Amino acid sequence: AVIDVMITVVASSMSLGQAAPCLTAFAAGQAAAYKMFETIKREPLIDAFDLNGKVLEDIKGKIELRDVHFSYPARPKEQIFAGFSLLIPSGTTAALVGESGSGKSTVISLIERFYDPSSGQVLIDGVDLKEFQLKWIRGKIGLVSQEPALFSSSIMENIGYGKENATVEEIEAAAKLANAFKFIDKLPLGLETMVGEHGTQLSGGQKQRIAIARAILKDPRILLLDEATSALDAESERVVQEALDRVMVNRTTVIVAHRLSTVRNADMIAVIHRGKIVEQGSHSELLKDSEGAYSQLIRLQEINTESKELEVSDDEVFDRSISIGSSRRSSRRHDDDDSVSVQDAGQDNTEKPQDQSKNVSFTRIAALNKPETPILILGTIVCAADGTIFPIFGYLFAKVITTFFEPPHALRHDSRHWATIFVLLGVISLIVYPVHMYLFAVAGGRLIRRIRSMCFEKVVHMEVGWFDEPENSSGAMGARLSADASLIRTLVGDSLALTVKNLASAVSGMIIAFVASWELSIIILILIPLTGINNYVQVKFMKGFSADAKTKYEEASQVANDAVGSMRTVASFCAEEKVMEMYKKRCEDPIKSGIKQGLIAGLGFGVSFFVLYSVYATCFYAGARLVKDGKTTYAGVFQVFLALTMTTIGISSASSFAPDSSKAKSAAASIFGIIDRKSKIDSRDESGTVLENVKGDIELCHISFAYQTRPDVQIFRDLCLSIRAGKTVALVGESGSGKSTVISLLQRFYDPDSGHITLDGVELKKFQLKWLRQQMGLVGQ
Repeated sequence: AVIDVMITVVASSMSLGQAAPCLTAFAAGQAAAYKMFETIKREPLIDAFDLNGKVLEDIKGKIELRDVHFSYPARPKEQIFAGFSLLIPSGTTAALVGESGSGKSTVISLIERFYDPSSGQVLIDGVDLKEFQLKWIRGKIGLVSQEPALFSSSIMENIGYGKENATVEEIEAAAKLANAFKFIDKLPLGLETMVGEHGTQLSGGQKQRIAIARAILKDPRILLLDEATSALDAESERVVQEALDRVMVNRTTVIVAHRLSTVRNADMIAVIHRGKIVEQGSHSELLKDSEGAYSQLIRLQEINTESKELEVSDDEVFDRSISIGSSRRSSRRHDDDDSVSVQDAGQDNTEKPQDQSKNVSFTRIAALNKPETPILILGTIVCAADGTIFPIFGYLFAKVITTFFEPPHALRHDSRHWATIFVLLGVISLIVYPVHMYLFAVAGGRLIRRIRSMCFEKVVHMEVGWFDEPENSSGAMGARLSADASLIRTLVGDSLALTVKNLASAVSGMIIAFVASWELSIIILILIPLTGINNYVQVKFMKGFSADAKTKYEEASQVANDAVGSMRTVASFCAEEKVMEMYKKRCEDPIKSGIKQGLIAGLGFGVSFFVLYSVYATCFYAGARLVKDGKTTYAGVFQVFLALTMTTIGISSASSFAPDSSKAKSAAASIFGIIDRKSKIDSRDESGTVLENVKGDIELCHISFAYQTRPDVQIFRDLCLSIRAGKTVALVGESGSGKSTVISLLQRFYDPDSGHITLDGVELKKFQLKWLRQQMGLVGQ
């Protein structure tokens, strides 16, 4: 009975011990969940999911801001409005003009109820905005922001955010009204063309027209235009403005504009200065006061007869430029076809470096831990000592069992002896286990920091074209730097500790077993590899599932990244549920993969224990035969059995780490795929020419160029352009004609496929890149 109790307690303790790896997962989960649940439990001050509030049949669109006081939560001491009042009758067009930072866009934010005023009221049709059901009232308001926010999906899906379950015909009609269908129709994939992260595969004007089409599709009663045409060239602005003029009929429209030429036809213009309306009236009324704020703004922007003539001259130059040659037309076609084959090309280009680093060797990763070699050596020694504890425990336990068959006087003496040794073994275990965990944690933490630093340094020095790939989006990069780098430590610190511990356990267990009974040990040793083979197959299966799940989770991460980065657009178009559905859809495949992984893991563990118990059965059967034949003793059988039992527990522990190991290998392939890739345009390269004085003569000679993500689409074909030093040269043309591509080539964000670009007669490629870029100043769109 005593032996039964002891064996039961030991077996139960070992089972609890095997749950230890799960405690790490629980701890990590708790740390991650704390912030998440803090966010989940937070009650939003303005809740888009709150279905309470008024829902009317329709609204007329009368807007009134009455004695509004407001300051942004991030800057509570900086008062934006103090007693601000504004009345916009329904069906009229009101323009808000004024210097930057005067509060024009804040009016838009208050009407959309992105914020609530500190005091005062924002009313629509005489009803306080707070009294409406938020989702319903936002459905009556359309917004086109200064910076068009597009999601990493197709053009159709981006426009479709304007109306739930919109038909293709409705989307096409909205695109035509926004002057966007012309360039969309030229794309090989048409409306199914992917726009890239934040719309990077489209030009600024194209993105803005898609945003306008999205607002048109919504068919709102109130239309808010915050610099809606700011990114368009003169010709596209004229066409889009005409479309907006048609859309604004019978709608209340609020226009925020810096370019005063876009607000001349407004029914009412309000000039805002430091949160106050200083002038209000129509264009003609405000011009009557030559010293008024509006007239001064007009003069500052030089909107007069001379500027009109200049615009006409620009249009004539534009018309002439269209007929110059194929280079302009091909560049326009490029930007119109900007997202052609993005996915396919991206996959082809990004898989190659990853394939080269699929099997990242342990020695290579360990080499990064070289500065921590003394810590790792000490940790290895402590781990080896820790690994011998289980086999020694098995040996001692076998001795204790045989003690119970001794005479009473010997039993009392030997029981005290073995009990003392057990206590000493426990003390040693209490010391070595925390020490080896601490040492490997220190080494692993430093490895993570080193790998993240190396990876991030490589990322920031990649050529711009590398970021055009969807796989290299900001969301994916964030996931790799955060999660993947942390997983790699398991291949060095945790894996090394586990390997050394299990190796020490196996060697010491074999020594004890062979000393006790070499015949029985050989029989069991032949059967043990079956457990190892089963674990190996299990790890291989899990590695595949982990890689697939990782890719899918990166896609889901990108959806979340887009949504958070464009929260105003999501809120304005009541797209919270749509974004959530998209996120859930991206998470479906990883969940299915996790279920399959769980089934295989469960089956693998089941087979492992089946093999383990089969070994136990063989041990007892063979031991009984050997005892019967006089080749071993009863005590010897127990020593072999318990020593090898402790050894197999070590093997079982190794298999419990298999899922982490497979994920770590996938993470290593991902991280080292970045580290191993050589940037095609590396700003760290110190070689190259450096001039003492730069004049500024620029020449583009017979340039041919196509983006790497779409090599079949020619951007420039034999383009030539000469810019003399000290001269101001303007590149004009319709939106998407390739103007910005010239800037990108001058900055060496990309290199031309053929031809060359020179600065003061020296080819750009011959300059030291860092020095070259320091000679240029860039203000982006």
